[in-house]
Amino acid sequence: MQVTETQADGLKRAYRVVLPASELDAKAQTRLTELKNQVQLKGFRPGKVPLAHLKRMYGKSVMAEVIEQAVTEANGKLVEERGLKLALQPRVELPQDEAEVRRVIDGADDLTYTIEVEVLPKIELGNFKDIAIEKPVAEVSDAQVDETLARLADANRPFAEKAGAAETGDRVTVDFVGTMDGVAFEGGTGEGIQVVLGSNSFIPGFEEQLVGVSAGDARTVTVTFPEAYAARELAGKEAVFAVTVKLVEAPGAFTLDDDFAKSLGQDSLDALKEQVRARIAQEHGGVTRQKVKRALLDALDGMHQFDVPPTLVSQEFEGVWAQVQQDLEAQKRTFADEGTTEEAARADYQRIAERRVRLGLVLAEIGERNNIQVSDDEVTRAVVERARQFPGQEQQVWDYYRRNPQAMASVRAPLFEEKVVDFLLELADVTVKPVSREELYKEDEEKAA
Repeated sequence: MQVTETQADGLKRAYRVVLPASELDAKAQTRLTELKNQVQLKGFRPGKVPLAHLKRMYGKSVMAEVIEQAVTEANGKLVEERGLKLALQPRVELPQDEAEVRRVIDGADDLTYTIEVEVLPKIELGNFKDIAIEKPVAEVSDAQVDETLARLADANRPFAEKAGAAETGDRVTVDFVGTMDGVAFEGGTGEGIQVVLGSNSFIPGFEEQLVGVSAGDARTVTVTFPEAYAARELAGKEAVFAVTVKLVEAPGAFTLDDDFAKSLGQDSLDALKEQVRARIAQEHGGVTRQKVKRALLDALDGMHQFDVPPTLVSQEFEGVWAQVQQDLEAQKRTFADEGTTEEAARADYQRIAERRVRLGLVLAEIGERNNIQVSDDEVTRAVVERARQFPGQEQQVWDYYRRNPQAMASVRAPLFEEKVVDFLLELADVTVKPVSREELYKEDEEKAA
């Protein structure tokens, strides 16, 4: 094998590889010898087929198989001998000229091909003990617990049948059939659907038009689906619902006491309060984790500046950009509506893609150097948790991940990242900063607005 480097531009490398015809022919002869004891040809006893006859019959197919295997082995040897750490699978270009290909397969010419690769950059890791991070922590107040309990009570408020017209706050049970231009549409039909008037849980305008109905009434409700409606085929369109009212109920009184707590599966009101407090604390902790991790990644990004494989960045950008365009289309918005231009947005998301790739490489390097690993048991537990999110379909979800290595890798990757983050936070200077609930959620709420 002869290897000549033809390009060394940044992280890109290209090589011209020559595999001698004599070497390929020797491999083909070995393969034909193996076939001699395997094939059965009319007129020949097993194992007695002349090699020359086998070569006439199977020579071309055997040489094609030998070439494929030889190229794979040569590429592996090239990467190993030159100590290359590949960012992506190599791009191999074999001869395209038909006459040249024929001469190679016939064993008359050497095989000459090119291989292009992108390599991972050498990463000089910074001193993680120099990283200083503030950890915002919000305590759960009694007022927050009481507020959550009030919402729970309101959601579980009893209703009792009433005579007369429905008012805001009442619950009506309805059947309805929705149409567009006189044609029923998918998802527009419902039976025995309960609607609390004023809850804003239905399409805007639907609940308001049911105020004043009584049991047995029929009413036509005309609404327009929001521009950002999840079902894109319905977004922004007008629909007419033929509604039949089956029942009208008025909200009853409720008392926050032990009986109410027991109706929710708790032993007492105090036990319910502790459960609510723990859940709020868990939510606060999730936001704290997000902010600490974001600060850590910002610090890592500032400490590590190096060129990243362009194809990895391109792939990351294409994924991000496709999602941006899909979101804009779903919301029927433009870049102008977002206060920017497509060119400026592309530049911004290009920088985001580069940052993501760079941080991914840094985290991978840290994990490798410090032997941070995710066990198969940890991956299995994560898949089980995902499967539990689909009641009744657990087996199908489990089978999907078990049979799909790429999907399984998508489970392992975030587990690995969180382990590396935990490792770094042990080394960094992390200072707890007590904050209010409003301060803790402020940035996230602003981004969501």
